[in-house]
Amino acid sequence: MHKLSPRQWTVLVLLTLVWGVNWPIMKIGVTGFPPLTFRTICMWLGTPVLGLVLLAQGVPFRIERKHWRELLTLATFNMFFWHGLIIVAVQSLSSGRAAILGYTMPMFSAVLGALVFGDRLAKRAWGGVAAASLGVVLLLWHEISNLSGKPVGVLLALGAASTWALGTQLLRRTRMPVPTLAISFWMASLTTVVMSILAVLLERDQWHAPSELTWGSIAFNALLVFGFAQAAWFYLARSLPPVASTLSVMLIPVLGVFSGAVLLGEVLHWQDWAAVGLMMVSIAAVLWPQRAAAD
Repeated sequence: MHKLSPRQWTVLVLLTLVWGVNWPIMKIGVTGFPPLTFRTICMWLGTPVLGLVLLAQGVPFRIERKHWRELLTLATFNMFFWHGLIIVAVQSLSSGRAAILGYTMPMFSAVLGALVFGDRLAKRAWGGVAAASLGVVLLLWHEISNLSGKPVGVLLALGAASTWALGTQLLRRTRMPVPTLAISFWMASLTTVVMSILAVLLERDQWHAPSELTWGSIAFNALLVFGFAQAAWFYLARSLPPVASTLSVMLIPVLGVFSGAVLLGEVLHWQDWAAVGLMMVSIAAVLWPQRAAAD
């Protein structure tokens, strides 16, 4: 299907570690703290870090006016909805299960690609989608009763996943002659403004000083999530076929579940372990070199 370069593998491994561990870290950060405000502070601190990366690498910031509308569209579906919806969902759901629901994105992406964008997926790719879907079901096995009592959180997470899937498809197809880092920076900047407005309108009466744990979570998100992982994802999403890029990160919710167990004491079951194997099958289905496939 698609063979990753050494650089892509390195980025993917680091991205998986950062985003996977971040789910329980986010849960810690928004426990007792307004979620939109938490995300806003993270972005105000993290976006300048991303800007410094552009400066250090000599990447131009300029995007011509004729591309501004497309940039706004990409930011809306890749970041506005995702960051606004998922951070609120994390507050009402367990960290690991919020990660699982958020990473239904590959399934949404595959369906959108096939039905809306006319992608022709090989049998192996559909097999990967099926394996990932079954893995999600297994990971949710012991949470159905809990989730049924929190329909708003579930709907928010699924809404975030579906809009992120559409954004990934659009980003893969963009023809803007602009470096991915520059696109990442401006999308993050626009999202910072949007999140700031939402925090002021919806949470101003809940504002208070963050605790030490909240500040630690903010620092992790600012430096590693927005300073590195967000741009790393856009690099993969733009350089790989949509199904390859989306299914390649399916170990992130698994890592989210297991790191949540370590950091937050969430209980693991045999279904969690089975899901790990299914996620590995899903990833191999789209990333194993074509010559090794019978397809």
